[in-house]
Amino acid sequence: GLAAEPLNARLAKLVSRSPVMVFMKGSPGAERCGFSRQIVAILQQQGVAFDSFDILEDEEVRQGLKTYSNWPTYPQVYSKGKLVGGLDVIKELIEAGELQEALGLAAEPLNARLAKLVSRSPVMVFMKGSPGAERCGFSRQIVAILQQQGVAFDSFDILEDEEVRQGLKTYSNWPTYPQVYSK
Repeated sequence: GLAAEPLNARLAKLVSRSPVMVFMKGSPGAERCGFSRQIVAILQQQGVAFDSFDILEDEEVRQGLKTYSNWPTYPQVYSKGKLVGGLDVIKELIEAGELQEALGLAAEPLNARLAKLVSRSPVMVFMKGSPGAERCGFSRQIVAILQQQGVAFDSFDILEDEEVRQGLKTYSNWPTYPQVYSK
């Protein structure tokens, strides 16, 4: 029969299967240990897309990866085929605000994101809440005025995104909400 692929070649393929790979006990939604559950929750909260491999399903990978990565415990997180670390390392990276960078997923600079947002529609309203579910009187008034005037607009709920809420004040040099942008 065919000789099995050498373990190191197999591991090299596995750790590079997806831009971010998590080797864990169990699978997302069916984690088999607390640390694996935590790492899945953290990566999901951070909006990181990842693929995973259940080491409990494959003893050869489970043992081999410890040597391959020189890291004795699970879960292990890899980015573009390189070991980033385990749960503690991931937590430290988040505290330092460096997770996206460490995973090679450089976050879009805030100003570039804001520039896209303000021009998403010919008229954009940055408000608290959304039309029909306004979370402040001024936002309710601005929606009513634009609708009375027959102005079509798109809106963005600043309460859902603190980075945008704070960043837009500087970007526009306007300290309060709602804010209306026109192309």
